[in-house]
Amino acid sequence: MAGITTHVLDTDRGHPAAGVRIDFSVLENGQWRLVKRVVTNADGRTDGPILPADKAAVGQYQLEFHVEPYFQARSGTNEADIFIDNPVVRFAIFDAKQHYHVPMLCTPSSFTTYRGS
Repeated sequence: MAGITTHVLDTDRGHPAAGVRIDFSVLENGQWRLVKRVVTNADGRTDGPILPADKAAVGQYQLEFHVEPYFQARSGTNEADIFIDNPVVRFAIFDAKQHYHVPMLCTPSSFTTYRGS
C-alpha cells in the first residue's frame, strides 16, 4: 500500500473525532496549492485515502486539521479551553512507493502526530 492516509482521535475524550475537515495541499513553485478537502467519518477516518497510491509522487505536502470547530461544537468544552485551533502538518515524500499515514491526536490544548503504519 502506498499513498497518504490519516485519522483524527480526540484523546481528551478517548474516541474518534468525527466531522473534522482536513485540507490537503501540495507545495508547487514555492506556493501551497489546495488539492482537496475531506471530512472525517464516524470512525475519525476519511472515506478514502487522502492521496491514492497511483497518484503518489515525491514532494512536499501539507495537512491542515480543522479541529477548532470540532472542539467548539463538542459539549462540555468552554471556548477558553481551546488553545489549539487548526494544526498544520507539513511532511515530505521521498519514496512514492511507501505508505505515509499521518494521524492527528488532539485535545483542546494539545496535538501530536507521527508517521504511522
